[in-house]
Amino acid sequence: MPPPSDLREWIALLEREGELARVAAEVDPHLEITEIVDRVVKAGGPALLFERPKGSEHPLLINQFGTERRMCLAFGADSLDEVGGRLGDVLEMQPPQGLAEKVRGLKKLKSIADSQPKRVRSGPVQEVVLEGDEVDLRRLPVQTCWPGDAAPFITLPAVITTDPRTGGRNVGMYRMQLLDERTTAMHWQIHKDGRADYLMTDGRLEVAVALGLDPVTAYAASAPLPKHVDELMLAGFLRGEPVELVRAKTIDLDVPANAEIVLEGYIAKDELADEGPFGDHTGYYTPPEQFPVFHVTAMTMRRDAVYPSIVVGKPPQEDAWLGKATERIFLPAIRMSVPEIVDYDLPVAGAFHNCCIVSIRKSYPGQAQKVMHAIWGLGLLSLTKAVVVVDEWVDVHDYEEVFFRVGANVDPKRDVLISEGPLDHLDHAPTLQFYGGKLGIDATHKGPAEGARPWPEEISMSDEVRRLVDERWDEYGIGAVAETDGRSRSALRQLLRR
Repeated sequence: MPPPSDLREWIALLEREGELARVAAEVDPHLEITEIVDRVVKAGGPALLFERPKGSEHPLLINQFGTERRMCLAFGADSLDEVGGRLGDVLEMQPPQGLAEKVRGLKKLKSIADSQPKRVRSGPVQEVVLEGDEVDLRRLPVQTCWPGDAAPFITLPAVITTDPRTGGRNVGMYRMQLLDERTTAMHWQIHKDGRADYLMTDGRLEVAVALGLDPVTAYAASAPLPKHVDELMLAGFLRGEPVELVRAKTIDLDVPANAEIVLEGYIAKDELADEGPFGDHTGYYTPPEQFPVFHVTAMTMRRDAVYPSIVVGKPPQEDAWLGKATERIFLPAIRMSVPEIVDYDLPVAGAFHNCCIVSIRKSYPGQAQKVMHAIWGLGLLSLTKAVVVVDEWVDVHDYEEVFFRVGANVDPKRDVLISEGPLDHLDHAPTLQFYGGKLGIDATHKGPAEGARPWPEEISMSDEVRRLVDERWDEYGIGAVAETDGRSRSALRQLLRR
């Protein structure tokens, strides 16, 4: 089925698929909702629609992205790798050799052209228009997620700006701390495109914040795209239809016509306020720091608008599947830059930027180190703190297998690389903010050219015996306790926990 066209269609789909629970009881956005959501997320539970958040007329939707199945439903796909394949088809376009290839190429080009956002005259997001003193952000059920948070934070916004030099649009997801009824702090981190737009402005930068988008457009706001690529175009491409935009009421920006809520306003250059602490996806509170102040000049919304939210904290949280979607969707783009890469995994427990596991087709000495440096030079992957490289036959998503290779194949003197470079804005571990050490671990098989002794043969059963045992398994009367590869890891894990 095609992806949902707006948040309401998405909610209806989740409900039909048994992926949504409605909470009719009054629940407090101050801490209480977080505790509920934390338990539901960690249990793999449903999306939640809180129909009566305390102190607000607007329902609150949360955990909409909290499982792999819901992410696939959002994209209208059977798997996240299928979504990546759509992007890969375009990235891998070659000059057509025959008529059939030319026709297929034209279809791809038309798909790209049809993905551009489309301006419309009006949209549901402007059914209600509040301007000036009518604006009160406290009407929204904005969560205070954790006890140490400085204030309520808007956590799932699509923040729209334009580059003052080129006019190119940027859509990013940046948390926003409520300062009062008409202002917030804007958490534009040092490596993000929104901050670049802000730094390039002379006086004030107009900003729009869309809340309550269809799931693909909401995802696109979090995607780590190059600055010259429009996130709304990516959303249109992945949705199969363009994102409709309507002109804002008080600023010179286009905003998503089918959003639930839009905040219009501006940020004045060099007007800063203390932001934080905030319980972040690192699992720790990020300390107070000064960030730009966003002044809201208008709040437009649908009638009975639904407010979207997300909780971040110690992994796993709902954002795990936003990150996994990015991992799978952008694999083809990474392969375009580093073609020897077979697959990669960004472990949720590593908060995505702390560790990257990569499998490669190795064909020459030192290739693992080359790939480490390539990862440290690729967009926001440059912030990765540790890179583990394994051979192409290793499943990078099987952490026990990866750890076995690290233990078995690594001579720390030869195979561990210590480097340094930029680190994530939120990383509290380095001595200097934004900059520190990098760790590379080469867990591939080694050859004589890399200073290794003759490499031993890896143990494996013969295919003949494996087939024999498969065929006779029912005769043994053992039951389905062992997997066909001879390992029963879940039982082993339970044993080790005793």
